[in-house]
Amino acid sequence: MKRKRSQIRDHQAEARLFTSRAIVAFVFIIAMMLVLIANLYNIQVNQYQDYKTRSNDNRIKVVPIAPNRGLIYDRSGILLAENRPVFNLEITPEKVKNMDKTIAGLRAFLDIPEERVEAFERDRKRTRRFKSIPLLTQLTEEQVAVFSVHQHKFPGVEIAANLKRYYPFGDVLTHVIGYVSRINDRDMRRLIREEKDSNYQATRDIGKLGIERYYEDILHGTAGYQEVEVNSRGRILRTLKFVPPIPGKDIVLNLDIKLQLKVHKLLAGRRGSAIILDPNDNGVLAMVSSPSYDPNAFVNGISGKAYRALLDDKNRPLVNRATLGIYPPASTVKPFIAVGALEEGVITTKTTRNDPGYWRIPNSKTRPFRDWLRWGHGKVDILKAIEESVDTFYYQIAYDMGIDRLSKWMMMFGFGDYTGIDIYEESKANMPTREWKMARHRTPWYQGDTIPVGIGQGYWTATPMQIAKATSVLVNRGEVLSPHLLRATINNGDSFDHQVLAEVDSRPPITGVQENYWDIALEGMRLVNHGVKGTARRAFKNMPYHSGGKSGTAQVFSLAEDQEYNAEELEEHLKDHALFTGFAPFKDPKIVVTVVLENAGGGSSNGAPVARQLFDLALLDEKSEEE
Repeated sequence: MKRKRSQIRDHQAEARLFTSRAIVAFVFIIAMMLVLIANLYNIQVNQYQDYKTRSNDNRIKVVPIAPNRGLIYDRSGILLAENRPVFNLEITPEKVKNMDKTIAGLRAFLDIPEERVEAFERDRKRTRRFKSIPLLTQLTEEQVAVFSVHQHKFPGVEIAANLKRYYPFGDVLTHVIGYVSRINDRDMRRLIREEKDSNYQATRDIGKLGIERYYEDILHGTAGYQEVEVNSRGRILRTLKFVPPIPGKDIVLNLDIKLQLKVHKLLAGRRGSAIILDPNDNGVLAMVSSPSYDPNAFVNGISGKAYRALLDDKNRPLVNRATLGIYPPASTVKPFIAVGALEEGVITTKTTRNDPGYWRIPNSKTRPFRDWLRWGHGKVDILKAIEESVDTFYYQIAYDMGIDRLSKWMMMFGFGDYTGIDIYEESKANMPTREWKMARHRTPWYQGDTIPVGIGQGYWTATPMQIAKATSVLVNRGEVLSPHLLRATINNGDSFDHQVLAEVDSRPPITGVQENYWDIALEGMRLVNHGVKGTARRAFKNMPYHSGGKSGTAQVFSLAEDQEYNAEELEEHLKDHALFTGFAPFKDPKIVVTVVLENAGGGSSNGAPVARQLFDLALLDEKSEEE
């Protein structure tokens, strides 16, 4: 009986324990369900917007759309830079499982150079995985057809149609227009620094040189985008929103391509440059640097071998000699110095000096500075000094003016500074001063340093564009205008006739100069071309119009005191540079011409004949076309 009662008590205890455990379990389940419901509420209600955004980010993608690049025209509406459709073989890394196997498979039936594969791998490292990268560009129709047959074997590989920049005139305009090429890391860092990178998300090319680089912001345009719905594999299902890109503006240059072609042909086979300006506004009508190279090779991706060949070319085709070529300006500067010397009172309109063929610093035993004419020019005034390019007359002017006043005046004409032309590839060259020599050579300025500066030699260097600008300042009697290539812009969709003219950049003018001082310098230049003893009279004989000019012969090395210059005995790279600058017609100038021919010899014998041809090309051919 006791045993039975004990069993009943045990059973009751177990029942109570089970009941308590069941209640605890039930309470725990209820609590967990409440937590689950609370969490579901939090997710579905409180965090609904956040998870909706995340879902949309996976489901909806914003795809940037590159704008069409603006076109470039010459002043007459002839297309200088256009956009042509091309077909590229592109790979999206995100969609390819085995890249090496894919590329090897493509190379089995497509001729893909190793350099292109290497370029693809470089681009792949700095490009997001979901963006396509070109493996082979400018596919032929045959290549497109061959790939289309095998396309099903290569997921993530496709043929994309793009607009590619094309320059129909090739090397004729390279140093003016420049070119576009693929955006590299340095370009991207600059875009990020300037906070422009968002506008280039879909753009692959950017202006690298010349007009293309200088007016990149105008030509590029504004990127558009489309919101698309995609599936789990990234395939686009539908477009939700589309914002079209805004194409870049077209631009019109002051260049006359017909004249540019003629000048380019004239300089073919020579090392040098030629510039033709319109002195009324300093618009650049022609600017040629020779030799040149085809920019289309850079647009399409130049091979390493071809680029090295350009770098190693001793004729330096990559250098724009018109704005980066640095030469002693030689005697081309004598008319400009004359204006400063007259205004400073160093000489007068009646000053005369005897020229025995040499000049020596007063009260010194230094070697004499020689004139180009060994026996001298006899009695010389300022007009004769310009006409016959009398060195000794200018040695004395330099001595009397001193380097401080001389450099001050020449800086007003634009030497030693950027001309303001609208391309970045430009040098200041050097207008020497006391401060410059101390900073550069750690030695003071000596009186003997000033004398060769008086004939555009010594430490003085200039670019052809600086000489052309200074000639324009003289023609315009002190008005200083920057040479410029841009004539106008055309808003997207407008016709060529609806041009928005660009403003001309002007600098502080040279004021206070007596009018007759300008007249004397200009008349001296007229006598250079048409005077009885003008240094360039042979080249300008029998012209149907009058012009003004000044030749210059820039020494490449200094002669010893008893050494005679003999061009026939010198290696070509040691021969003098031939320079010439001038304007025409004389009474109402329409053009300014500046020519520099490297290692060509005397300016009057070699530079002047080329300048004469340029005058005729620009003025006589223009009249014949009008008739």
